[in-house]
Amino acid sequence: MAVLRIGDREVGEGKPCYIIGEIGINHNGDLEIAKMLIDLAAHTGCDAVKFQKRTPEICVPKDQWNIVRETPWGLMTYIDYKHRIEFGEKEYDAIDRHCREKKVAWFASCWDEPSVDFLDRFEPPCYKVASACLTDDALLLHTRAKGRPIILSTGMSTLAQIDHAIEVAGKDGLAVLHACSAYPAGYGELNLNVIPALHKRLGVPVGYSGHETGIATSVAAVALGACIVERHITLDRAMWGTDQAASLGPSGLERLIRDIRIVESAMGDGVKRLLDSEVAVMKKLRRVG
Repeated sequence: MAVLRIGDREVGEGKPCYIIGEIGINHNGDLEIAKMLIDLAAHTGCDAVKFQKRTPEICVPKDQWNIVRETPWGLMTYIDYKHRIEFGEKEYDAIDRHCREKKVAWFASCWDEPSVDFLDRFEPPCYKVASACLTDDALLLHTRAKGRPIILSTGMSTLAQIDHAIEVAGKDGLAVLHACSAYPAGYGELNLNVIPALHKRLGVPVGYSGHETGIATSVAAVALGACIVERHITLDRAMWGTDQAASLGPSGLERLIRDIRIVESAMGDGVKRLLDSEVAVMKKLRRVG
């Protein structure tokens, strides 16, 4: 069976779904909001929270640096905005302490090689490679060199690009997430049947990173074999930020985790048998046999 270990959890076939609350940049550069989102994830039963780590000068194309945009902090150039919402060592020290107190794992999508080096000092249980970075061979190799498990998202990617990324990164300690990178994604765009298809093709643990509204389709992903589910989380979907509308608020996250655990318990082992709870009903209703 395709199984890998993330921290103290085995993840893969036959194991409970590993649920990731994607904080991303929904903290809007505010450490207290980040802590409240960690609290939400811990309270509802997420296994981990995930952030995004970038070096703005590397990740933002230079022709976009000086584009002025409206923000909650007034008009800013895009590069200044990216710095405004980026956490540094002080904030991640606090995040690390808070997650340990709340007993929830944390890691990040690192969008460039210095960010991988930065995060490694915190000894994360794994690394996430974002869909946008799937074609960055140098980043894949640099991340792999840290010797930690990798979760690779596959939104906005062709099968050929996915195959190449896995050839570069290797399958050892790798999980792949099916994703549609529209924000929010339409239900007709999700193509959840890709989940079992990727598992058959790749032979590694396959999960789902959802950017749709609602929870039904993310629960369905588990029934189709997703062993990891990642959803963006927020304190309020009306908050400012590009990812808030495709995120789950507190009640949505609670219902998602509840329903995933219900579906897991209902899937069974696939062996048809007469159940003890059926015997009395059988004797009452069956005339023949």
